Amino acid sequence: MTVVSMTGFAEVHGAHEAARWRWEVRSVNGRGLELRLRMPPGFDGIEIAARTLASERFKRGNIQATLTMETREDARAFNVDPVALNAAVRLARQIAEETGLAPARVDGLLSLRGVIVQDEAVDLEPAERAARDAAMLESIAMAFDALRRARRTEGAKLATVLKGQIDEIEKLTKDAASLAAAQPKALRDRLSAQLKDLLEGNQFPEERLAQEVALLATRADVREELDRLASHVQEARALLSSGEAVGRKLDFLAQEFNREANTLCSKSSDVALTRVGLALKHVIDQFREQSQNVE
Repeated sequence: MTVVSMTGFAEVHGAHEAARWRWEVRSVNGRGLELRLRMPPGFDGIEIAARTLASERFKRGNIQATLTMETREDARAFNVDPVALNAAVRLARQIAEETGLAPARVDGLLSLRGVIVQDEAVDLEPAERAARDAAMLESIAMAFDALRRARRTEGAKLATVLKGQIDEIEKLTKDAASLAAAQPKALRDRLSAQLKDLLEGNQFPEERLAQEVALLATRADVREELDRLASHVQEARALLSSGEAVGRKLDFLAQEFNREANTLCSKSSDVALTRVGLALKHVIDQFREQSQNVE
């Protein structure tokens, strides 16, 4: 049974010359495929290719890929951004004049974000940038592959849960069929008892009683609903074993399951059958909730 979940996480480290980085990719449920990339400035050139790599591997899910730079300590070099520093100095002077507070110290100004930048933020030569981007794309492809494996592992667990729920739906459907088969006799006995009380000993024509029971039994007939429930059970099993991305189909099938269970409850004239119908609705709701995790 092949089922792929939309939930997973993976982490991959990569390197090129002095640069070191880490890709973290995680995915959760989504109606379609959506990739959100979180990267430092200067790496926009890999976005289109990264989206292509994701679409080649996934059909559905909200995927977030985060790039974190980890430059080697012995290769670190820092530069001051003069524009950011001048802006910080002007702002510090303005605040000091307006508030009377002591002017900002140099170490405080240099600690402001954007005043000091590392060498990897400096523009690279086109050939160097292309080589670095190629290495980053290779590592994000590895991260996507690891995420796909994680989603398959999660999907195997999910398949076990879904299969158990389908088995329970099938069992409850059979229970409902057994109870429904006894409904005409129960209706006849109940109607006879009610008429006896109303007529106070007067005889009610047997033929008329049979007609009334037949009319009530027709209104309470749930065989079509039970047949459709049994058919949906077989379809659900076929989808789970198809090896395809069936999340949307399972979600739609859960709606069909629920529609038949609702009709079963509305037609029921027996307390036991109603209880089975409510139990069906409960399991179907769980099935739908789990199916929304399937790719």
